[in-house]
Amino acid sequence: MNEKKDKKPPRVRHVAVKVGLDPVEHAEKLMDYFRVRGDSDPLSVKQVADQMRLAVDRVMGEGSLYAPALAALALKQAEGDTVEAACLLRAYRSTQPRWGYSLPISTRDMVIVSRVTSAFKDIPGGQFLGSSKDYSQKLLRFGLREESQDEIQALLRECTNGELLEQVPESFPRLIDLLRERGLLEDDAGAKGVVEEPFDITLQGLVYPAPRSAQLQALARGETGGMLALAYTTMSSSVSHPILAEVRVGYCPMRVTHPYLKEPVTIGEVLVTECDMLDTFVSSATQPGAPKLRLGYGLCFGQNEIKAIAMSVLDLMLRSRGSAHPASQQEFVLRNIEGTESAGFIQHLKLPHY
Repeated sequence: MNEKKDKKPPRVRHVAVKVGLDPVEHAEKLMDYFRVRGDSDPLSVKQVADQMRLAVDRVMGEGSLYAPALAALALKQAEGDTVEAACLLRAYRSTQPRWGYSLPISTRDMVIVSRVTSAFKDIPGGQFLGSSKDYSQKLLRFGLREESQDEIQALLRECTNGELLEQVPESFPRLIDLLRERGLLEDDAGAKGVVEEPFDITLQGLVYPAPRSAQLQALARGETGGMLALAYTTMSSSVSHPILAEVRVGYCPMRVTHPYLKEPVTIGEVLVTECDMLDTFVSSATQPGAPKLRLGYGLCFGQNEIKAIAMSVLDLMLRSRGSAHPASQQEFVLRNIEGTESAGFIQHLKLPHY
């Protein structure tokens, strides 16, 4: 009798499976093998940075680090996988000391590379298309397979000696400034001179509801494809159809406070894409008066108009009130556009679960 009482049911345990380092090291070596097994010349990091600039810009934005050479290196290492490259860039970023903060950037000082509006035919300063594939036919250019140095040099001479790279104004007036002056935009804290202390999601975990500065930071480093899909659902389901006021690509000066002089100094410049998106806003009890326009905002590293536009659409949706669409739910959006986290979770499904 005593023996039966002492018997306990078996316990279920998770046991770690040890396979050694050899399989992992061999798998990593095979990655390098498949990257270089062809008979072509090694792809240099400079070639990636020079000739795959849009992919480099995307990795910098999603990796949350403005470093073209490092983004190009990450792309080469990841064999062109932008999600993996962004993850590599973030991992590197996390090892670097934080020695200071830059001063707030005013995009009114942007040296324009491209500036387009689809909402107004005639705007102060005019349209400036810049480099764009928006109006080109989607046809494969088979001549690029055998592109020679002579052809490249001829193209460079044509562009630099002709009107393609003609001087443009140093700055353009922002369309939303004109709308704000005429009282057509919804009042916001920034317009009233009330600016909240920026939330830093790299130092603090997101707590919902998150302030708008945290929301914009999460969107700015979100995964382009995920943001595109979410933004598109708002229009394909007829929940929203905003108006693109302006999308601008250009270089903004990067300024810091001099450690000894205690004065602002310019230490470089960053290429950014900025988008202002408009949607109708009906007056309410808190903001009575005639209907106005609500502003959605997007800004990201490099030239990435799709991401900046998608970001501004999602910013509008997250500030909408009463919408049941998933894109208007802050936690749903900010969690699911995080490329490194979501890709890591999907990838972990192929790891041992036994």
